[in-house]
Amino acid sequence: MKHLIAALIAAPLLILMGGCSQHHVATTAGGKTVYGEQAQIIERLRNAGDDLKQLMNAPDNAIPQDVLSDAKCIAVVPDMVKGGFVFGANHGRGVATCRTGNGWSQPAFFAITGGTWGAQIGLESVDLVMVFLGDAGMQQLLSSQFKLGAEAGVAGGPVGREAQASTDWKLKNKILVYSRTKGLFAGIDLSGAAVKPDDDSTRAYYGKPVSSHETLLGQGPRNENSNLFLSDVREAFRESRAKEASNTK
Repeated sequence: MKHLIAALIAAPLLILMGGCSQHHVATTAGGKTVYGEQAQIIERLRNAGDDLKQLMNAPDNAIPQDVLSDAKCIAVVPDMVKGGFVFGANHGRGVATCRTGNGWSQPAFFAITGGTWGAQIGLESVDLVMVFLGDAGMQQLLSSQFKLGAEAGVAGGPVGREAQASTDWKLKNKILVYSRTKGLFAGIDLSGAAVKPDDDSTRAYYGKPVSSHETLLGQGPRNENSNLFLSDVREAFRESRAKEASNTK
C-alpha cells in the first residue's frame, strides 16, 4: 500500500519532467543545434560536468583527494527531483564514467528511482554526485541494476579533512554520495533507490543499443559530445593529483 501511494505521489513529477523534454534546445560540441531528446542528453552531459566542477571548487566542501584517488567510477545526476507529502519520491537521469586503461570511458546513461518513508513536505532539486570506490564499487555500477543501501554500501561522502581524519568511509562503503540542494530539503536519503541503465538515452546518443557494461569498460562506440562531460572529469582528477603532489612537498 505504501508503495502504491508513493507511486501516485511521484507520478506528477515524472509527467512534468517527461513532458518538458520535447521543448529542449541545445548546441552540440560541434556547434549543431539539436532538439527534443537529443538536446536533453546534451544538456545532461554539460550540466553533469558543471555540477562536478562546482562541487570540486566548493571551499572546504570539495571531494577530498583521498576519495578521488580510490575512485574507479564517478556518476552525476543533475537536477534530481525529490518531493512528496509524507512519502518522498526520487527520480533522476544521470551519466557515469569509469577509469580504463585508456583513460575515462565514454559516458553511460542511467536512471535512479525510488521512494522513502518519512515526514517530508515540499519539493526540491538536487545535484547528485556518486563516487564508486575500488573494484567493489565499480562492479555495482557494471551490474544491470542495483539498489542503494542494499547490495551496495552507500554513505554520505566526507569532505575536506574528514577523509584524512578517518578511514571508515573507505572500509565500510562502496559508494560515497555528495549532493547540492537547491530546494526545501536539507540532505538526501537514497536508501532503497534503484539504479538501472537508461536504455532510451543510450540508444538516442550512440545510435544503437549499447550495454552500460560495455561502455564503462571502454569497449563501446564513441561520440564527440562526450567531452562536454569527460573534460570536466579529467580536470577534476588532474587538479586533485596536482593538489595532492603539492601537499606532499
